[in-house]
Amino acid sequence: MYVSFVTVAEQWKAVGSNLPEGWGSADLRLELADRAVADEAAAMLAPAGPYRSAPTVLLFTVARDGSATSPENLTRLLRRVPAGTLTISGSQAAAKPAETSELPSLTEAWDTALAELPSDWSDVYAELRLTSTDFIERAAVLCIQCNLRRDGDRSAFRFRSARVAGYGVSPEMARRCFERCDAEGITGTIEVLRALSGSRHVGTQGPVWLAGGKTI
Repeated sequence: MYVSFVTVAEQWKAVGSNLPEGWGSADLRLELADRAVADEAAAMLAPAGPYRSAPTVLLFTVARDGSATSPENLTRLLRRVPAGTLTISGSQAAAKPAETSELPSLTEAWDTALAELPSDWSDVYAELRLTSTDFIERAAVLCIQCNLRRDGDRSAFRFRSARVAGYGVSPEMARRCFERCDAEGITGTIEVLRALSGSRHVGTQGPVWLAGGKTI
């Protein structure tokens, strides 16, 4: 008489196909014939980190996100286990990626920052914050007309802008610099730190601010 025999690896293929869509990890239970067989199976499944809950029962986890042995690796390990009964004791859904809000382009950020100022603004001290240190060198080149100054070790630059006359890049030139950055995929935010309206220059190139004991 012919007796059908289903290997443990084949059992995993069957039970794995019944896991809910979008599963991230699953807890498995493998019951062996006796303690000696269980000892041998535990050694074969060592990379999966099996836990013995009873003399003939091994518990272990399979995961898609790298937190436990992968489904593919588990298949290879189970091919070495000659016999046993494999069942699923529980499963967890895959973690959803954190939602991230899309930043506006630097050009849009500059337009928004200026739109919030009084219509007669004359001088601005602003900060460009980059989302990655990888952008620092390239942004400094593309925005050379802004005379950017690095703010410590942060991924940020500070600069001045003058609407009519005086020290600082013109808002139009600054916008052109940010357009170059946008074209190369450089992202970040822009914030106006200080602003003046209607300043009049007499024997000077513009107002002087003090920050941290330094003139800016």
